[in-house]
Amino acid sequence: MNNKITPKRKRQIKEVTRGTIQLLFFIFLPSAFTSAFSAIKYIFTQLNLKAPIELTSFVTILIVLCLFTIVFGRFFCGFACAFGTLGDAVHGIYVKICKKVKRKPLKLNQTIGKFLSAIKYLILTAIILLCFSGVYSKITGWSPWDVFSMIRAGNFKLTAYIVGVIILALLLVGMTLFERFFCRFFCPLGAIFSLLPILPFFSLHRNTENCLKGCSACKNNCPADIALDNKNGCPNGNCFQCQKCTNICPKKNISTNFSKLKGNEIWFTLLRAALLAAVLVWAGV
Repeated sequence: MNNKITPKRKRQIKEVTRGTIQLLFFIFLPSAFTSAFSAIKYIFTQLNLKAPIELTSFVTILIVLCLFTIVFGRFFCGFACAFGTLGDAVHGIYVKICKKVKRKPLKLNQTIGKFLSAIKYLILTAIILLCFSGVYSKITGWSPWDVFSMIRAGNFKLTAYIVGVIILALLLVGMTLFERFFCRFFCPLGAIFSLLPILPFFSLHRNTENCLKGCSACKNNCPADIALDNKNGCPNGNCFQCQKCTNICPKKNISTNFSKLKGNEIWFTLLRAALLAAVLVWAGV
């Protein structure tokens, strides 16, 4: 009897591993995103008041996530962010429904995607300016992040958050139809992560010389629509470290800058997840 695990089965095991990690972070550490976001608001509000910026738990969490991202890329976005996990869940349901009714899921045009990717920087800039001018604290009821946090905490008293509920509902529609819709186009924290000077150690590269002719499996399965090459590797700022490109490659041509490390090894994934969970708990999530 041949007990060798097939490539398809290996992919399934890695997908289950990722899904399990996402679920655990969603259940036990759901506030990491909102805590880091609160730190951004706090820092620029303090600057407006010309008050000292103290090392609060929120600020510590933001620093920890930034440092982790600089070393490992946007692993937090791909595995630990509650918003990202929610998006993956609703999109996964949509894809399954499409398969049931034998229809192809919608695919966002690449040109439109590039145009929309600038929106998250505009949102981040607007939030910074509103906090710096002291206006942000006076605006209530419109933040989808506040609404999400309230719902996640079991608080459904949302009468004063109608605008926020509508915005969150619209984001959910986009997240359902298009993979990583919020993360790519509207996440202010993602805008910060994409601008960080990420170290090259775990950046992904593709050995294009050994690729099958006409194969675009890695790009077609990438939620960020990234095309890997030999020279530049992966533009880390846009990569969610979801490992889909590495998992799907039929020739196993994708790897990190450590030649023997592909980046999607289960032990390496678990190690990063455990380290991230540990530092978040230490930071006060």
